[in-house]
Amino acid sequence: MTAWKAIKPDTAGQLSDARCQFHHAAQLATAFGISYLPKNADDSHTNLEWIEADSALASNALDNVRISVRVPDLTLMIGDKSLPLRGKTVDNASEWARKNLTAIGLDGSKYTLAKHYQIPSHPVGSGRAFDANDEDLDQLARWYSNAAGAFERIRSENSGASEVRCWPHHFDIATLVTPAAGKSVGIGMEPGDNYYDEPYFYVNMHPSPDGDALPDSLEGEGMWHTKEWIGAVLPASRVTSDPQSQQTQVERFLRSAIDTAKRVVMQA
Repeated sequence: MTAWKAIKPDTAGQLSDARCQFHHAAQLATAFGISYLPKNADDSHTNLEWIEADSALASNALDNVRISVRVPDLTLMIGDKSLPLRGKTVDNASEWARKNLTAIGLDGSKYTLAKHYQIPSHPVGSGRAFDANDEDLDQLARWYSNAAGAFERIRSENSGASEVRCWPHHFDIATLVTPAAGKSVGIGMEPGDNYYDEPYFYVNMHPSPDGDALPDSLEGEGMWHTKEWIGAVLPASRVTSDPQSQQTQVERFLRSAIDTAKRVVMQA
């Protein structure tokens, strides 16, 4: 379990450029699963694991080989080799990856960035060099670290909860709790999207409830999201700026939302 890292809610709305660049960089790690691992129906071969010691998102492994992207300085890593992405393009990075994968005995020509989903567009996806702001990347790293730690604690308290993983399509890191057959509660952190241009914690549920059946309030300054999907959310802008109180607030929100979601799905 990791210690909470202080975040800056007042700057969370300024992370979109760094978030998009990191999202594109992370596809270099996901490409390893797409290129070399057996395809799973749930797309789990494409997901990424948060490695706290490296502050990185890492692909699933094949014979102890994996590709990861360290967030604070946006560095691509394969084994003991690393490539700082600042000033490099996606093509530069993929060429480097193929070379190093070949050097450790894999067929580098199989490494491909082709994928069956789309991610938000950004100039780095069309040939511009990476140049994300370091302070913004550091904040994103803190959000992923805090989320991974919080979700591991939740997972330890819920038998059968799924592994905590980042999904490269929406770029959220999450775990799934299954209270009963056909009923599930998803707990995650989205670094920002078209719903909220800032990081946010969420708790959603299946079957999805009627919006009118939701309770009036949530703890920890959480609120209900009802546009296109229904779930409890805690956007960064609602998180306290007091570093000593942030973890307590987030945990209050998550526990309140999870307990409510479990009750709702069990009544469905």
